[in-house]
Amino acid sequence: MSTAIPVSSFDEAWAQVEAIPGWLSRDQAEMLWDAVLRLRRGARVVEIGSHQGRSTIVLGHAARRVGARVTAVDPFVDGRLFGGQSTRVTFDKHIAAAGLADIVDLEAEFSTVLRCRWDRPVDLLYIDGKHDYWTFADDLRWSAWQPPGGEILVHDCYSSIGVTSGVLFKVLPSRRHTYLDRAGSLARFALRTPSWPDRARLLRQLPWFVRNVLIKVLLRLRLGRLAGALGHHGPYDPF
Repeated sequence: MSTAIPVSSFDEAWAQVEAIPGWLSRDQAEMLWDAVLRLRRGARVVEIGSHQGRSTIVLGHAARRVGARVTAVDPFVDGRLFGGQSTRVTFDKHIAAAGLADIVDLEAEFSTVLRCRWDRPVDLLYIDGKHDYWTFADDLRWSAWQPPGGEILVHDCYSSIGVTSGVLFKVLPSRRHTYLDRAGSLARFALRTPSWPDRARLLRQLPWFVRNVLIKVLLRLRLGRLAGALGHHGPYDPF
């Protein structure tokens, strides 16, 4: 039985996850927290891409407050960037330590495979899976189980070429997805018909994306000082 102390605020949730490795900033975590608090009792959150549970724990604590549940989808594939089964063990340990084993359901499967047999409503969709164009485009199809007005949050939306391409070719011309706002590269969309001003607001984010791509190039060329001139500090890609 978990002895974790119940979390009653975002600050407390963030304090639990701040030391967990991952690419989710505080303002992005708060955007996730607030999105869950807008849900009704009995709602379902689907998170695609969980890694060690940094975002999952934030979603889980918020879900407990409103009486919702979280389904975490991650295949935990082997490789230097993902960690395979050792990362799954770490994920399970973090979820248990946070006292969220009764709130978070883990589906250790590729999102593209699980989607084909999924048959339950999804009230909030958080996409942070594989960042290539084709996988992201497929992950957007999970929105078929969302109600009108349902929210979709996309991490690395304006810092990944694959994801940004998916937004431009799948979201921008869509009649179902409306861009709302962002926290860094975490963008928030709603399932409703976009207006032309809505589409224009999405396009206005592209200069920031170009800046992030340039920073990535500079970091790979080991030109950190030039990246600093663009406002980026540290060895990691912008997120």
